[in-house]
Amino acid sequence: MRVFIDRAGNSTNPFRAIAAISALLVFSSAMSGCRGRRSDSIVVGSKNFTEQIILAELVAQQIEAHTTLRVERRINLGGTLICHQALVSGQLDVYPEYTGTALTAILSQPPMRDPAAVFAAVKSAYAQRFAVDVLPPLGFENTFAIVVRGEDARQLHLRKISELAPLAPKWKAGFGYEFMERPDGYRGWSAAYGLDFASDPRILDLGLLYRALADHQVDVVAGNSTDGVIAAQGLAVLEDDRHYFPPYEAVLLVRGAALDAHPEVRAALDELGGKISADEMRRMNYDVDGQHRDPGEVVREFRLAKGF
Repeated sequence: MRVFIDRAGNSTNPFRAIAAISALLVFSSAMSGCRGRRSDSIVVGSKNFTEQIILAELVAQQIEAHTTLRVERRINLGGTLICHQALVSGQLDVYPEYTGTALTAILSQPPMRDPAAVFAAVKSAYAQRFAVDVLPPLGFENTFAIVVRGEDARQLHLRKISELAPLAPKWKAGFGYEFMERPDGYRGWSAAYGLDFASDPRILDLGLLYRALADHQVDVVAGNSTDGVIAAQGLAVLEDDRHYFPPYEAVLLVRGAALDAHPEVRAALDELGGKISADEMRRMNYDVDGQHRDPGEVVREFRLAKGF
């Protein structure tokens, strides 16, 4: 289904209401199975894209390998807000997040450019406001990637986002719903770069972004910098030359109550800190997306190679 959104982002927008209702239904359905959970269990969740599913599976296998706890997987739940609500309500114990997302989308703070400052601000605020511990970064950053077709980049000599400005009035853009709505997303980004596209951006499922780009349904999309299909399909990522996007270091968010009840979980997850490079994450994403491999198998191979 093709969905369009008012660039003004009015609160009466019917598509926003539909998305909010859908998110609530997904949340209620997914979380209903967590009621009455066992005290010797840990519930691991994720958002609804490949990298999150892989990271959640990595967390689950790590806990299973280093503790006697039973791990319940609640993956592919939805967007940031759904996972955050599940975590703070006690329906999830841990899920992967990104520091820039936590800072802007959850804490509603303005973007900051220093990764250490962003991490410190997020860690402090989550502990005080939500009783959630932010574990050390996993070792890679997954920022928004503004992506165009490789042939367009070569023919038009495109290297930077700012070079899109003269092309935008004739180009079509396609973005995920969250990018359209986030404070660090479309409205601020397009204003920072002075971009006015031929029509309102198409709202696309994250799994359809690159297909729409390859099929010339759109000319520019906002993907993720660790998406494996970017290199596999010969696409081009444009440089954020005005440094609009804040740091998005991958971290694990864990309920403080879960760590208090099961301190062995912290020891197991601390082993992951700083151990995943962007290239390694990109390869795992491609193994699942491009090679259609099972995430559990991909994670087992990664853990074995790392000696976890």
